[in-house]
Amino acid sequence: MVKTVYINRICWLNFWAIAAIFICASLFSTRLPAQEADSALLIEIDGPIGPAVEDHVARGFEQANDAAAPLVILRIDTPGGLANSTRGIVKTIFASPRPVACYVSPSGARAASAGAYILLACHVAVMAPGTNVGSATPILIGGMPRSAEPETEKSEHPDLIDKVINDSKAYMRSLAEMRGRPGGAAEKFVSEALNYTAREAKELGLIDMIAVNIRDMLGQLNGRTVSVDGQQTEFDTDLLGVTLFERTWRDELLSFITNPNTAYLLLMAGIYGLFIEATNPGLLAPGILGGVCLILGLYALQMLPVNYAGVALIGLGLALMTAETFVPAFGVLGIGGIISFLLGSVMLIDSDLPEFSISPILIGTVSATTAGLFLFVLSFAVRAWRQPMVSGNAAMLGSTARILRWQGGAGAINTHGEVWSAVGMDDAKPGDNVKVVKIEGLTVTVSPLENSDKKEKDDAI
Repeated sequence: MVKTVYINRICWLNFWAIAAIFICASLFSTRLPAQEADSALLIEIDGPIGPAVEDHVARGFEQANDAAAPLVILRIDTPGGLANSTRGIVKTIFASPRPVACYVSPSGARAASAGAYILLACHVAVMAPGTNVGSATPILIGGMPRSAEPETEKSEHPDLIDKVINDSKAYMRSLAEMRGRPGGAAEKFVSEALNYTAREAKELGLIDMIAVNIRDMLGQLNGRTVSVDGQQTEFDTDLLGVTLFERTWRDELLSFITNPNTAYLLLMAGIYGLFIEATNPGLLAPGILGGVCLILGLYALQMLPVNYAGVALIGLGLALMTAETFVPAFGVLGIGGIISFLLGSVMLIDSDLPEFSISPILIGTVSATTAGLFLFVLSFAVRAWRQPMVSGNAAMLGSTARILRWQGGAGAINTHGEVWSAVGMDDAKPGDNVKVVKIEGLTVTVSPLENSDKKEKDDAI
């Protein structure tokens, strides 16, 4: 029977190990969807721009290069995104040997913040009627940007906010000028947080055309020329087909785990799983699942803008709450741990974007759950401390013993199923019940049972 249980555990261990390897390996390899010959590749960017979107775009450009696509189309509708991911996409566009057209659509879509950088970085910038572009001012947590304050309140010396804004202004201006667009108008996306409609952007020269759909855009592109890697390329797009670069399950998985809320939950699940396995060796499942969750959570966090002070505070909080269960500090360590854990959770993700911040409700729920588990474990620890000793020499103090033999104030007694040498009474005789009051080495000191002790003994009998 023992052998069967051991074999079953080994089988489950192998199963979870193979599953973990498969999941981790799938994050780094997937089969690219096939593309039709002589057609433009359409890559869609919907929603916030983060690591998963950056990876999807990069693989799309790889397929376009492998298939020698005559044109890459980025269709975007985004409220913004992370600076690192945005710059990564811009670098991919610059490195592309294929012309890239950015199309803000459908009507009602926007290319806000990060989307404005991507739009201006492309060889061809197109917007659908009813769309807008702009609002690219970086906002730091804790206050409004310095450039949005009145001129009289500006500091004579530049601070961190000024540096960030000046960097963003220069970046936006350089992207526009590189594609022959007015840098001054583009810079106002950052300096004044301006937004332009499709018609206004066209009049300012920030975009090349307005198109109602992709076919209309391809028709207007036909016969135009753009400079790609220093060479003039003429578009022949009148009858050009379009192939959509579809999102794979790998993209969906990356998008799921790089969501800050999911990454936070994976991190907590990993810590809890390993803690359960450490306190209950041999369960296997919590340890394996906890290890997988912890690896996925750490993988997601290294792709997100993480504040390592927040990570340190979370670790400190868990350590303090764990220490409280071993060191009787009357709740001081536990309360400090809960506060540290809560502050660390709030500070964990260093981003001002609502789409890349951890939900306060989730933080409160996880913190309350962690505190509840801590109190639950602490209550068991307190009960254990209050229970009387049941083994060892300390458990003998105050216990009742029976005299086996006695002479001249010394003899032998039986207590807890053991025979001990005893001293302490002159008038005792074999068969009497006595009380153990002291232990010195292998000799105990006994005294007569008090009336209450005798009554309790009689009641027990």
